[in-house]
Amino acid sequence: MTQHFFARFLKELGLADKIPLVTVVTDPCYGFWRGWACDDVRLYLVASEEARQQLIDYGVKPERIKVSGMPVHPKFEMPDELAAQAARNALGLDPTKFTVFVNAGWVGGGNILEIFRELVRGDLDVQAIFLAGNNTELRAQAETLAARANFPVKVIGYSEHVEQLMQSANVMISKLGGLTTFEALACRVPIIADATTAPMPQEAGAATMLAKRGAGVLLKQANDIVPSVRRMVEDTRYYAAMRAATAGMSIPHSTRRIVEEITALIPAPVLAEEELVVVKARIA
Repeated sequence: MTQHFFARFLKELGLADKIPLVTVVTDPCYGFWRGWACDDVRLYLVASEEARQQLIDYGVKPERIKVSGMPVHPKFEMPDELAAQAARNALGLDPTKFTVFVNAGWVGGGNILEIFRELVRGDLDVQAIFLAGNNTELRAQAETLAARANFPVKVIGYSEHVEQLMQSANVMISKLGGLTTFEALACRVPIIADATTAPMPQEAGAATMLAKRGAGVLLKQANDIVPSVRRMVEDTRYYAAMRAATAGMSIPHSTRRIVEEITALIPAPVLAEEELVVVKARIA
């Protein structure tokens, strides 16, 4: 919503023609909120062709929209097998075992606990990581369930290193938040998406895209989690196809692309002045 405020602010100060307003749309698929569309945005950077089409249908001129990918931090990347094993080892897990990452997000909530409850009941040849975020009550409940699991489980609260958790994982169970989804895809981790309740409108498109392209499955009932994971563990061709499908869903180096598009709008004299300041700071 802030883009509308800044558009008005620039107009009232007479700066609209001097300072470009750029919006990076972080809802990745068709069906997001109309509020993303603003007549005064000079350049839109979107995650996909579907998102581009949604803006066009909301009346944004096509020439003002570029597909750049999602602004994912470069630390989210596909590890080689040695790096994945090292990430598991650092968590005190078996470096070679199929690893399930249950991601409750920053807040922790939703139906993830019920899904985890069903998961730990299963007789699976796996190990798991449960990320509870800042929800201390959820963490305590997860630790109680983990103690009864038929396989090793590492329960974690808040973490500044979610990329390491994703890189240690073979599959992630999560709600389909826009950035979280694309962080996992950047790490080439297939997703079991929590669809036990209907996804929010801005998430529904990502859920459809994930299932259609074969990079994940939509979990519509909590008790489907065990057979879903078991198939990935036992059917290696099925799992390999899912992992391969993740590669086509994210644009490599998307954050760099976004920065380059924004930088291209900055007048050359301004860039030169900024570079001079940086040089002087380094000398000092």
